[in-house]
Amino acid sequence: MAVRRDLLRHLETWVKPEQDALLFTGERAGHAVRRPNFSQRTRWTEVVEKMGLKGLHFHDLRHAGNIWASKAGTSTKDLMARMGHDDMRAALIYQRATSDADKQIADRLSKLVDRHRKGTTPDDNEDQDGQPVPVG
Repeated sequence: MAVRRDLLRHLETWVKPEQDALLFTGERAGHAVRRPNFSQRTRWTEVVEKMGLKGLHFHDLRHAGNIWASKAGTSTKDLMARMGHDDMRAALIYQRATSDADKQIADRLSKLVDRHRKGTTPDDNEDQDGQPVPVG
């Protein structure tokens, strides 16, 4: 996985060993980050402006992650599972999430990250391997 090392470092540094420990905590170690002070404490506006992403909202990260997972070939059912949505329409009843979907998603996202870092990100007409996507 492209970001595995970073995630493991975060877990080792900041996350308590309990199974129900929070992944991201506030200044009071182990306690949840609270929305009212998030922007001020993280200097969110200043940070995203320095990154050239003025106007980026924290929730946009979730949206982008789901778009990238979709571009990596994830089924609608698996996307819904990852997003925590369980309201399915009749057309989706026959789709099912596979147990190895998270691994496949991570592998595909890693390929996209690697291609981006090399400056060869696929366009909208290519899959993660650079192959043309069939139309229709």
